[in-house]
Amino acid sequence: MTRQQQRPGVLTALVILFLLLSAQRDAVARQQYLVVNIIPGERYEEVFQQVQKLQSPKSSAGVRLGLGAIFSYLNESRDQCKSRVLEFLSLAEQYDIPIIVQLDGEQWWEARPDLWNWWDRGRYGYDPRNRWNVEWTAWDSAHAMKIAWRNWGRQIRVLPPPNLMSPPYRQACHDEMRVLVPLILHWWMKLPDDKKSLLIGIKIGWESSIGVNAFYYPNGNDLLDRPENEDPQEELKADQVPGRGVVASGYAAVTTARLAESGALREKDLAEIVRRHLDDLCALAAELGVPREKLFTHVGGWKDEELLYDAALNRYSCPGWSFYRHAIDPSKDKGVQRVLQKSDAPFWGAVEWMLMGTDDTTAWQEAITRTLSDPKCRYMCIYNWSGIRENRGAVAAIKAVLSVGTQR
Repeated sequence: MTRQQQRPGVLTALVILFLLLSAQRDAVARQQYLVVNIIPGERYEEVFQQVQKLQSPKSSAGVRLGLGAIFSYLNESRDQCKSRVLEFLSLAEQYDIPIIVQLDGEQWWEARPDLWNWWDRGRYGYDPRNRWNVEWTAWDSAHAMKIAWRNWGRQIRVLPPPNLMSPPYRQACHDEMRVLVPLILHWWMKLPDDKKSLLIGIKIGWESSIGVNAFYYPNGNDLLDRPENEDPQEELKADQVPGRGVVASGYAAVTTARLAESGALREKDLAEIVRRHLDDLCALAAELGVPREKLFTHVGGWKDEELLYDAALNRYSCPGWSFYRHAIDPSKDKGVQRVLQKSDAPFWGAVEWMLMGTDDTTAWQEAITRTLSDPKCRYMCIYNWSGIRENRGAVAAIKAVLSVGTQR
């Protein structure tokens, strides 16, 4: 056989290899993930073992099961946080379960009184200048918060929320992300090619917002030294932006950002603060090497089509939102759909999702299927595994979706 006669065979092999690689890339691009979230404090390996049992040899190629975990890097020492991240990454590889790594610097920051303690002389970190690192309820630091409240199923007291535009606070977030993000990326890059899909992504933010997950009652600072059982018990009024039916906050961030320093607090300014906060952290993650398709934001939206929805969008990441009211059908969330129409990101995420009040298998399966019906929805994350593992309908629905996919 002559050399010329050999060429068609070589060309054919190259074409076949190209087609196989293209098909592989397309399959990766189409892959979707059904993720369940681990609540802080749970034993990671126990959850990996429990979730692994949901899988079967008949699992759909289109929908893969995953696990998410939250790392609040200002809520514990750097070494503690690194250790937990490394454990989570190692277990993902050991159990062959894809993961979402959520990095939180907003909701919990107990380990940094040097940032928030402006009032307690007897406690570590005291500095009156820390008034500028927490939120205010009016246009000057005399109205700095000492306390706030959160209601995630029940009301609890929490620390005053950070001023998202405070330079010391932003530096603290950057310092921890410069440690954790390379840690994750190093693990990912060392994985063999057939295991690279174990990293679904890194999520930045945790229902990022102002005045919702850390809200303030009238004269709230006066309640700090009184029994917690005397605290008011009020439901937020989601459609009353910016105050949500209690005392509006966000003045510190708006002042620091020089968006305003007097007058009425505006919804658009609060949304802009959250947008800048996420844009900054996502820009840092991108600088550290996170590809856009592996980076997700997380914003909440409580009022129909409120401006906050748009804060999830930036050029470094894929947008993500919470779905509770619209868990049954995210396409009905007009705020999300408005933002998706102008997004050029490769994916988006239902990054916090929960179908409330039912154990009906059909209802769960239909809701999950609707959520993943958009092929650009990279993943949905059920909050939380601890809340549904005894829900037979929910567990049966997850198994069914993993077996049959979304049948688009």
